[in-house]
Amino acid sequence: MRLTLWAGFWAFMLDQVSKYLVVHWLNLRERGEIDVLSPLLNFRMAWNKGVNFGLLSNSADLGRWILIALALAICTWVLIWISREAHGRLAYISAGLLVGGALGNVADRMLYGAVADFINMSCCGIENPYSFNIADIAVFAGAFGLIFFAGEKKTR
Repeated sequence: MRLTLWAGFWAFMLDQVSKYLVVHWLNLRERGEIDVLSPLLNFRMAWNKGVNFGLLSNSADLGRWILIALALAICTWVLIWISREAHGRLAYISAGLLVGGALGNVADRMLYGAVADFINMSCCGIENPYSFNIADIAVFAGAFGLIFFAGEKKTR
């Protein structure tokens, strides 16, 4: 379980530090976009009030608090579930990534009212209109890691 907490801590910290540096220090919130390694990697400011790809976006404040409560409930469930049985190291790390990423986006919703997305990647003549952040990467990596590694039971 300690491995889960450390992975979650570092996922959360990496997400929040990256957002601070890009959104505030590089002033992306006012500049709107910064070409880093165009077209492969660009910073494009997007405030996501919904879930992935802006789904369920709602300008009402109630939607924001529902998404916060849902994320916290999922984090609680994952932590309880991962602590009840013995799993392999990769399952514990995956759970931590998922929880840390989800909490990073919860922090954004509480601080800004929306999730700060800024990473935009396009390739091969295809223009990607969506942005994401480190927390999103952690949530997806954690979820896929749990799918593949949670069944590998280990003794404690």
